[in-house]
Amino acid sequence: MSTEILEKKPHLGRNVQRIREIVGIKQSALALNTEFSQQYISKLEQTEDIADDTLEKLAQGLGVSVDLIKRFNEEKAIYNIQSNITVTDHASNANYNHQPSYYHDPVDKVVALFEKLLQSEKEKVDLLTHANKAILELTEQIRAMKK
Repeated sequence: MSTEILEKKPHLGRNVQRIREIVGIKQSALALNTEFSQQYISKLEQTEDIADDTLEKLAQGLGVSVDLIKRFNEEKAIYNIQSNITVTDHASNANYNHQPSYYHDPVDKVVALFEKLLQSEKEKVDLLTHANKAILELTEQIRAMKK
């Protein structure tokens, strides 16, 4: 009797959702990119198996390959990001910054997407902080003018 190791089948809808979140677009934006409705995108993200033609449209709408959606593994992506952060920290301490100009596999693309998303979020926080400060200053000026 042979023991067969069964590989867990990926939940394609969940992969689409996680990649969409990493890329930083909402279901409505993906719907516009794919000409699907937002409700259909929501339903697809709950679906374990997605037809190849639909998967192709979703991949194009997300700007990734079908292979990335099929092979996406969040645990591996997080591990790679954590490993990359450690390597980057040590590299910056040694005044060495390595940024590859090409990618060997889809996980590298996911890491790059996470890095872009993180940078974008930092920029948003900076903008909101500056806007909040400006609003507070204007409020104080208005109060001073009323006195």
